[in-house]
Amino acid sequence: MVTDAPTTLLKPSDMGAEDPRLPGDRYARQALLAPVGHDGQRRISRTRVLLVGCGALGSGVADLLVRAGIGHLTIADRDYVELTNLQRQSLFDEADVENHLPKAEAAAARLRRINGEVVVTPVVADVNAGNVEALVASADLIVDGTDNFETRYLVNDAAVKLGRPWVYGGVIGSYGMTMTIRPGATACLRCVFPEPPAAGSAPTCDTAGVLGPAVALVAALEAAEALKLAVGADASLNPDLLAVDAWQCAFDRIPRPARRDDCPTCVRREFVFLDQRAPSQTTVLCGHDAVQVLVHPPVALDLAALAARLCVVGEVNSNRFLLRFREGADLPRELTVFPDGRAIVKGTTDPTEARVLYARYVGL
Repeated sequence: MVTDAPTTLLKPSDMGAEDPRLPGDRYARQALLAPVGHDGQRRISRTRVLLVGCGALGSGVADLLVRAGIGHLTIADRDYVELTNLQRQSLFDEADVENHLPKAEAAAARLRRINGEVVVTPVVADVNAGNVEALVASADLIVDGTDNFETRYLVNDAAVKLGRPWVYGGVIGSYGMTMTIRPGATACLRCVFPEPPAAGSAPTCDTAGVLGPAVALVAALEAAEALKLAVGADASLNPDLLAVDAWQCAFDRIPRPARRDDCPTCVRREFVFLDQRAPSQTTVLCGHDAVQVLVHPPVALDLAALAARLCVVGEVNSNRFLLRFREGADLPRELTVFPDGRAIVKGTTDPTEARVLYARYVGL
């Protein structure tokens, strides 16, 4: 049908500054989603998120949250970028490997280029009982991007103690799972899994591998839960333990039990992981053939001076974030030392050997 009625073009002034249809609004499509809307987008822009770990899961979560316009993202990660990370850790590239960058710093630089409106704070540190409360206290919610149960139980302690919701997630092989925990409203991690798995009893990425698409699936689910928490959509949160197998294309919803009457964490409020104020001195790192060595209390190393000492006995590469030292061309062992005295000793999974190498080249 032909009509003589003129075409009406809406101007920004006609629609108002809050209209999600504005072409210049980067969040327009997100704000059009009814459960989000303008009010939800404003809530998202005011939310502070702590991301613990920025490897495979953390990369995916961070990318999605920053693109969604989260207000402030703190990334706490102890590791540096390696070539084997690039298969599944979407924030990093070969230049990050060549420049020996810590993951938190490399991720922050990339995320700031993606969305300059979001405040991204990198924290290059091991999350342990000495610093986790301060990190959690500065956030409205926490997202799990770590690769070990020790840190997850520590985060659970701090989150319950301070009343912060957090999103648990993990992936191994092609299988992953996630669960959203709201202290006081849902069962906590120790209600569901009373104790961490015994050492050596669970598969690792060294033995089972990791499928990139499985990581992407769980990261997307975690990010969605974080956004629901940000906008206050509690009724839409995942109520159970959600498991997914990307290879078999299988999804399972495992009913989460109610809060345990005898839960030592959320009922008796005994924070045994948090109260271990002197962190473990050595930790075997998943996927690295490496051991992390901690010094307690942390120190302030002069990396330039250390480089000058070590260059006469081996190969040294350093920047302001870390120093990398290799004993010799024919020796596979390598030390990556951070300004707080922490080191990652690569080429061994023996904690004793790692401490010997640390004492020999850095000093204890």
